[in-house]
Amino acid sequence: MGLNCGIVGLPNVGKSTIFNALTSAKAAAANYPFCTIDPNKGIVAVPDQRLDRTAEIITTEKIVPATVEFVDIAGLVKGASQGEGLGNQFLGHIKSVNAILHVVRCFEKSDIIHVEGSVHPIRDIEIINTELILADMDTVEKRLTKNEKLVKTGDKNIIASIDALKKVRDGLNNSKPVRLLTLTDEEKKHIEDLHLMTAKPVLYVINVFDYDQDKQYIDIVADYSKKENSKCVVISGDIESEIAQMELQERKTYYQEMGIDESGLEKLIRETYSLLGLITYFTAGPKEVKAWTIKQGTKAPQAAGVIHSDFERGFICAETYNYGDLIALGSEQKVKEKGLLRLEGKEYVMKDGDIVHFRFNV
Repeated sequence: MGLNCGIVGLPNVGKSTIFNALTSAKAAAANYPFCTIDPNKGIVAVPDQRLDRTAEIITTEKIVPATVEFVDIAGLVKGASQGEGLGNQFLGHIKSVNAILHVVRCFEKSDIIHVEGSVHPIRDIEIINTELILADMDTVEKRLTKNEKLVKTGDKNIIASIDALKKVRDGLNNSKPVRLLTLTDEEKKHIEDLHLMTAKPVLYVINVFDYDQDKQYIDIVADYSKKENSKCVVISGDIESEIAQMELQERKTYYQEMGIDESGLEKLIRETYSLLGLITYFTAGPKEVKAWTIKQGTKAPQAAGVIHSDFERGFICAETYNYGDLIALGSEQKVKEKGLLRLEGKEYVMKDGDIVHFRFNV
């Protein structure tokens, strides 16, 4: 499955700087609002040391990592839901992503203008959240008005949708994002095609200049995210920009000297995977070692379908063992000898780190 994350925030909070660092792209990062007129997109390989380790043991022609797409969406401002700052155009881009990475400015820097005049992380978060709520309210109201007119047709699905839409509308009217509402699976189905922005999971990206100096802001946003049952990650756009320009060996040396275990990209990917409830399984052979992204709880046939629909349609079984066993024993042959290679059927729930060969017949 494709992983698609929209990077949002007020103007001049460091969205494009972080995007550039993560994708090693060159999106405009000017010191004024709305420098990003079209959403910048960058597809990035998901860092996963397990791929390289597997390829060391299973000789292969190529290594194919999973990927994530970052979409740098232009800065939103107060009134975006009514079209301020080209808001409607950019709000539309948010509807198409799986998750929202909300960049929050948590640094003081006099040479970088703040659109609201001062650094105030919670105020900034709530400006964006309010605009997304207002835009979702408009979407829900339009659907509710339409469905109420269609009730007379007697369509049971239309009738059932009314209560779900009213429940969501009332929550939004009370400034509650859809993701924080308690909705049944049936109610979720009735709003699924609306692609409501506040229904999407959010990762707050705390952008700092100096980790120690900006700690007060870090703590404030971390507390806020806990209360909202969201996640947050701390990153320095400036530092990541410098790292992005380094050669691979130079980066490794820098990480060692600074005592850094993982890059900002790795932090974001890891937290986003967790946010969306995603895991990785691998296929490994002489032609390629490849990572595949699936939802937690996915069964073997549906996991096979991520590779090709024929694999799911003609699924027979999955020859499966775990990455940890491969590393511990040093070869596939030894995994088999130890009886750790399993034949799993249609009800098998995939686990993170599974290495699989699917048997199928169409």
